[in-house]
Amino acid sequence: MLDQHHQTDLAKLVSELNDALVAQDADATATLFLDTGYWRDLAAFTWNLKTMEGPAQVRDMARAQLSHIKPVSIALDPRESVTSAGGVTEGWLVLETETGRGVGHIRMKDGKIWTLLTTLHELKGHEEPRGLRRPMGAEHGHDPNRRTWKEKREDEAASLGFDAQPYVLVIGGGQGGIALGARLRQLGVPAIIVDKHPRPGDQWRNRYKSLCLHDPVWYDHLPYIPFPDNWPVFAPKDKVGDWLEMYTKVMELNYWSSTTAKSAQYDAAKGEWTVVVERDGREITLHPKQLVLATGMSGKANVPKIPGQDVFKGEQQHSSQHPGPDAYKGKKVVVIGANNSAHDICAALWEGGADVTMVQRSSTHIVKSDSLMDIGLGDLYSERALANGVTTDKADMIFASLPYAIMADFQVPVYNKIRERDAEFYRKLEDAGFMLDFGDDDSGLFMKYLRRGSGYYIDVGACDLVIDGSIKLQSGKGIERLTETGVLLDDGTELPADLVVYATGYGSMNGWAADLISQEVADKVGKCWGLGSGTTKDPGPWEGEQRNMWKPTQQEGLWFHGGNLHQSRHYSRYLSLQLKARLEGLETQVYGLQKPHHLS
Repeated sequence: MLDQHHQTDLAKLVSELNDALVAQDADATATLFLDTGYWRDLAAFTWNLKTMEGPAQVRDMARAQLSHIKPVSIALDPRESVTSAGGVTEGWLVLETETGRGVGHIRMKDGKIWTLLTTLHELKGHEEPRGLRRPMGAEHGHDPNRRTWKEKREDEAASLGFDAQPYVLVIGGGQGGIALGARLRQLGVPAIIVDKHPRPGDQWRNRYKSLCLHDPVWYDHLPYIPFPDNWPVFAPKDKVGDWLEMYTKVMELNYWSSTTAKSAQYDAAKGEWTVVVERDGREITLHPKQLVLATGMSGKANVPKIPGQDVFKGEQQHSSQHPGPDAYKGKKVVVIGANNSAHDICAALWEGGADVTMVQRSSTHIVKSDSLMDIGLGDLYSERALANGVTTDKADMIFASLPYAIMADFQVPVYNKIRERDAEFYRKLEDAGFMLDFGDDDSGLFMKYLRRGSGYYIDVGACDLVIDGSIKLQSGKGIERLTETGVLLDDGTELPADLVVYATGYGSMNGWAADLISQEVADKVGKCWGLGSGTTKDPGPWEGEQRNMWKPTQQEGLWFHGGNLHQSRHYSRYLSLQLKARLEGLETQVYGLQKPHHLS
């Protein structure tokens, strides 16, 4: 039960924060934070996704931004309870600035702010037509010039991109582009999504046969339309593809399928892009003001250069090109890699009658799907969470309220519990020769994913095949070269192969920018994804947020959007509001624009 003293202290602290912000007093604001305090802002005060660490960084941001943002109020949300445990008191906030309204979260420790989250949820005068603001739909009365909904949609589709230009062009029509398109549609931002595939959802349908969501359904909803209550916990790829196709129709998105973006150039004087696309064999030139690359969670397929690839007489594929097991019954297959794709492909090939060997060159983090659901996600994304009043939106906000700098501290005990629960499972994997890790600091799956560290698998059954030897394993070995008939490892072992699959991940997203725009622009923007944590495959310097994702970049008018379904859902809100603000000509002074980082 909450001690009334803690609630009173938190209310007093929030009141002091309100007074300091409204007075635009940067020094007074900074003194309210612990020396180890954090303020994470998602577009409300910085027009950026930015975390300030410590009072000095809070002061610098407040000095730069408060006179532009003009805070109106910040207060405890009267609809929510204050909680206290372990010396930390937490509460939900509602906030208002001259421009918008938002939601926040605060953690108090030792009488000061430990963590503060502020987020922009709507722009004043440009609220979404939801709830009481929903459109009437049917137009009652009489009008000889009446046009039906269908006719209006056809008029819009015929005009946008020709007689009228989109304000935003989204390149990539997977879950990221679709989620953003839905947000922009609701905000009244003219936008076109272009995608090379014939139908929405084909990005999923065209992947390997056994692909399914490894994250549970409660974590994976898209904006506005949650999956129905009877949706499977782990949806197969073709079902996801059908859902995405339905979603684009229901949300009335201007989705150009069978369309390839060929080139893009930015005209700084005009403040617009010239983008050439090819749609059904016809070249079309578009002039959006804002260009969003939503070309996938990662970048271009990473195929390692290995001596002998030109002499190997069998077939070679990146995991993204693998069609499934049907053509490989009775064949010998070597899969290089031990990540999600590698395990899924190996398991499907074994089921299809192939002789399959996984080559694990470095250690992999494994977590069983049921343990991830029960321990890793259950408090936020599950039926249990829903029963406790934790909606998807609320879960997203709780997750967002933890600054990346301390998130690992929260994750280590979670994965310690998983290790204890599944100790026998991990012992059997190690006995089979599989190399395991839990990340550089034992913080597990989420931190490895956020840091863009390679080598993790959410186990949905393939590990049992590794344990019993059905999937053959070569671990801790490198690739010397390919021969005409197989793969030669650096210990002299030769693996006969009819097919080699490279489950070797992807490069930085801004490789797409280099191809579409120029290498100069890609270098100007710098690396996408990763936090700069200094851990494996996430070199510094420390950024504190995902590099270049969902926020302004060094290239005016260029944005990156992507991630898993959770990230596509949550961060599309802030990206769409940043774009809407620019469409409406609102002042959007950006604080803390990310400096370019090397692409290594």
